[in-house]
Amino acid sequence: MANSTVTLVMKPIMLRLICDLMIWRGEDGESGSRISVNWFPSSIITPEHLSVSTKNTLYKSKYFTQILDHFNYNPESYQTFQHRYLINDTYWGGPKNNSPIFVYTGNEGDIEWFTQNTGFMFENAPHFKALLVFIEHRFYGKSIPYGGDEEVAYKNASTLGYLSSTQALADFATLIIDLKKNLTATDSPVVVFGGSYGGMLAAWFRLKYPHVTIGALSSSSPILNFENITSPYSFNNIITQDFRSESENCYKVIKGSWQQISDTANQPGGLELLRRSFNICKNDIDANSLEGWLGQAFIYTAMTDYPTPSNFLSPLPAYPVKQMCKAIDDPTLGNDTFAKLYGAANIYFNYTGNATCFDLDDHSDPHGLSEWTWQVTWVGAGMTTPMDFIQYTFEILEQACTEMIMPTEGNNDESIFPASEWNYNDRAHFCKQYFRIEPRPNWITTEFGGHDIERVLKRFGSNIIFFNGLRDPWSGGGVLKSISKSIVAVVAKQGAHHVDLRFSTSEDPEWLRNVRRREVKIITKWISQYYHSLGHSS
Repeated sequence: MANSTVTLVMKPIMLRLICDLMIWRGEDGESGSRISVNWFPSSIITPEHLSVSTKNTLYKSKYFTQILDHFNYNPESYQTFQHRYLINDTYWGGPKNNSPIFVYTGNEGDIEWFTQNTGFMFENAPHFKALLVFIEHRFYGKSIPYGGDEEVAYKNASTLGYLSSTQALADFATLIIDLKKNLTATDSPVVVFGGSYGGMLAAWFRLKYPHVTIGALSSSSPILNFENITSPYSFNNIITQDFRSESENCYKVIKGSWQQISDTANQPGGLELLRRSFNICKNDIDANSLEGWLGQAFIYTAMTDYPTPSNFLSPLPAYPVKQMCKAIDDPTLGNDTFAKLYGAANIYFNYTGNATCFDLDDHSDPHGLSEWTWQVTWVGAGMTTPMDFIQYTFEILEQACTEMIMPTEGNNDESIFPASEWNYNDRAHFCKQYFRIEPRPNWITTEFGGHDIERVLKRFGSNIIFFNGLRDPWSGGGVLKSISKSIVAVVAKQGAHHVDLRFSTSEDPEWLRNVRRREVKIITKWISQYYHSLGHSS
């Protein structure tokens, strides 16, 4: 890809785990399949001077011989693979002082990328004299079973069947227990951290392995986004409100643009007009890919609507939703809808100003995460073959076709996107057709719970912080009310996706500083209580 061309890259991070198929009705009454994607970013908050390829002193890479299958006793179950984890002992007080161990429960991506960008743990390690450990999720990064051979590991459902949240949690527990033993730190308390899918894993890890960790900070984790606990309209309703709260005109322009793009594309010379209007490079263009490109910008910007400049999914200014709406509301553009949208898209795709055109077909991945990169396309009325329009990552889709069935694709009449409904049968058909497996939409709530969560966790759960920013579309599936004195919901009205895990800056607003101070205070209490009980037991 030329340096001056902006690529349409979908960062991994479950970002919605699967290109969910939805049946919708066009104005002509015909049914069509549409691929809707609302992505699940990780807790990656990127200091611009760091990258996976940058030599750093933040950590050392280690490997642990991990078993393939923790739950069966078949011959294949005993196969092993090299499981990567990263460690930083710069500030650790050591085993003699029973100093704490902070563990990041890895998401669906390269653990180096997460580690380099999770500032909250690094910035608080000196205060707690904590050992930092970042554990990679199986089947991602360099933690690939079957001898590290991706072609074998990703071959089919038989090999990918070992990719699951429960296997990953068991990996974490096994590694942590072994590491503490080797460090003679069996009495050091462990606190787990995670954002997004990693935040879900952190919370579930505390519930399933309370003998391994004393508490969990679970940031922006939609653990209630399963089995009709959360409305399928919630995700896109929050995106809609994010833009509408900035400007009613901004909301109306975006909402009305989809039909205008479709109508223009169907006119003679319409595609060339769209190409010029949005500065698309000289390759294939159609209404579906253009709509997906714009949708990506709106969705990602809503999720990363941070109060300070960031370089997470893309370099962005502070409060990027506000900046997008300012571009759309620019009075010098008159009634030119496409010019307004182009200005908004530039906020997300070209804030640096380096792009000369936008390549809708480029699938390159500047962060070396191509295994979790896929192209997003919205399929118009009459299209019935989604694989004609999407390049997917086998392992991501496999997990989304087994256990991560998260209904988030609904759009009501007020939505910023065209009206549509979540349809489980579409997902099931897709999974059967391409993986020959049947999804288990009830498994997550069976394994980890979710229904009546307040009543259930009040009886036995403890020591979990659930952070959610209400500008984050995923907050609709999060825990927004404290359940007990020790299962605490920290909610920030102005917060976006796992903003609390970001590296701090001098420009952070006071509400964000207060969120982090509160989290540190709670974790301090957990550790103090642990030391108190440890002293009594000895």
